[in-house]
Amino acid sequence: MYRLGRYREDDRMGDLISDNYQLLLVLSRFGISLGFGDSRIGQVCRQNGVDTATFLAVVNFITGGEVDLDFSIEAMMGYLHLAHDYYTGFRLPAIRAKLIEALGDSGGDVSRAVIRFFDDYCAEVGGHMDYEEKNVFPYVRELLAGHRKSGYDIAIFRKRHDRVEAKLTELKNILIKYYPGDSSNELNGVLFDIFACEQDLASHNMVEDILFVPAVTELEKNV
Repeated sequence: MYRLGRYREDDRMGDLISDNYQLLLVLSRFGISLGFGDSRIGQVCRQNGVDTATFLAVVNFITGGEVDLDFSIEAMMGYLHLAHDYYTGFRLPAIRAKLIEALGDSGGDVSRAVIRFFDDYCAEVGGHMDYEEKNVFPYVRELLAGHRKSGYDIAIFRKRHDRVEAKLTELKNILIKYYPGDSSNELNGVLFDIFACEQDLASHNMVEDILFVPAVTELEKNV
């Protein structure tokens, strides 16, 4: 049962995870490990060197759509950076391995086409996130230091910020509608992972679009 509503720093971290197990990913992207007992959210954040306001801004946005721009932009970039590492270094490679195992050789050319499609998608995601790491984040750090880079602003990123989960939706539909052969636990399992990754990527994009970009826009006005 998901709790909808505002979490505060005096709520227990364990209750937050029990209410919304998807927030395990938020914990890892803030560098927070399990094993916090009955500690409160604020206490766990402080023990892990995490800005509590930023953690709660992400949590309350994901769970209830609440928009609070009173957070640390530097801490938010740390969160987004670890999310990028998760997708490109763990989640997508893990799905690829499961996809190869599930498809095997039974689909022949179709199986190989699906893997190529997925590899193209991974390259697209990698390019998207590499752009943020090499262009957007350094630009924002210059703003935080009081310097404005001429010829660039966060609106440029917003205009080119595509939906990286869209192609994953297409792959999911190909497997559901057209992949030949009987259903298997392996194929169902990898489809479940693709659904979950699609939803997670959409949430990640929304955090960037609705929290990160407006906060940087406000920062630009003051530099």
